[in-house]
Order: sequence, then structure tokens, then C-alpha cells
Amino acid sequence: MSQYKHYRIDYLLNGAFKSFYISAEHMDNTEAWHHASVDAGIARIPKYRLEKVPRVSKPYAEHFGITNVEWIQS
Repeated sequence: MSQYKHYRIDYLLNGAFKSFYISAEHMDNTEAWHHASVDAGIARIPKYRLEKVPRVSKPYAEHFGITNVEWIQS
């Protein structure tokens, strides 16, 4: 059984500070950039749990104004 942990993700969207909490099995920089993109409305949320959606890369997210993504376990 996997353990879900809680994380706080902070980022800047066009210079405005944004922050949110998420529950996930694991977190790394790639996941944090993707979740920040979802929160900002750039990436999409899977319709079904098993649906695979394309991950948003850092350069793609930066193109739309997302910067300074940081995450920490809370």
C-alpha cells in the first residue's frame, strides 16, 4: 500500500505569488512544475484515474509565465 504525503507548492505566475497544497505519493521538481501548471490552468487534469496526460516541462511552463516553483513536504 502506498503512502500519500502532503506537499505545499509555491510558484510565481506572471510575477504574482501562488501557493497550494496537494496530496501525492511522491514529489520531485518535475512533478512540482507539472502540478503548478495544472493549478495555473496550463496543463489538464486527467479525466479518469488511469488516464495518462502529457507532463508539462519546465521550459513549456516558463513560456506561459510560471517561474520559481518550489515544493516542500508539509
